[in-house]
Amino acid sequence: MSAVRGGPGPVRRIFVAALSAEGLKLRTLRSTWWNLAAVVALSIGIGTLYGSVIKGNYDDFGATPDWDPVGYGFAGTSVAQLALVCFGVLAVGAEYSAGTVGASLTAVPRRGVFGAAKFTAVAVTAFAVTLPTAFLTFAAAQTAMGERQNAALDDPGAVRAIVGLAVYLTLLCLISAGVTMMLRSTVLALGILVPLFFIVSDILANLPGVGSVAQYLPNVAGAQILRVVPDDRIDVGAWGGLGVLLVWTAAALCGGLVTLRRRDA
Repeated sequence: MSAVRGGPGPVRRIFVAALSAEGLKLRTLRSTWWNLAAVVALSIGIGTLYGSVIKGNYDDFGATPDWDPVGYGFAGTSVAQLALVCFGVLAVGAEYSAGTVGASLTAVPRRGVFGAAKFTAVAVTAFAVTLPTAFLTFAAAQTAMGERQNAALDDPGAVRAIVGLAVYLTLLCLISAGVTMMLRSTVLALGILVPLFFIVSDILANLPGVGSVAQYLPNVAGAQILRVVPDDRIDVGAWGGLGVLLVWTAAALCGGLVTLRRRDA
């Protein structure tokens, strides 16, 4: 009898059904399409713009020893990530704002399964969009830079940085989803995450005495995976930065699941 109630087979079937439902919810949200379209447009558009500027100012950029054409080509990430943060927040917060989360938990009473399915749907959707976008952004930016200063796909570290961009954006999206599940408020989550990722983290990272700590913020440390030439101002390298970002992601997701299980809908 216990196998029927809580065995791996029934739980797996519930999870698959819940995942399918969460995918349907995301597809029917207009904000999903607008935010993901913004990620693609901003990443490629700003990357191309930066490449064009660099092409006309090579002596100010490419002649320096720390020149990193791959990292500069991903300059649009700092803006594009905001759209993905909004996607992660709205993917979770829309149900709380509309008051439909109660109905969802009635359909999937196992709250851990419900939360895991929602996070999985967000992660799969984000990665499916950001991976091809990363390759397209690389191609557009490097083409705009011109052959004198650009990077090629087979250059050391280039593919790692491209895939790293997709992983970085997906993990930031998951952090946003986890924080929203903890706060259960779209407005509050956006009010905290957007300034943190877009303004506060960069300011703190450049303040004397504070920067040594602020470099471990998720977007500051995680962004090192996008670089081929390490940033001397940041102690963690590409893989260390990814590790820091994974810790933040795990903390946000665990916090979201614990809140979901312990608090009323």
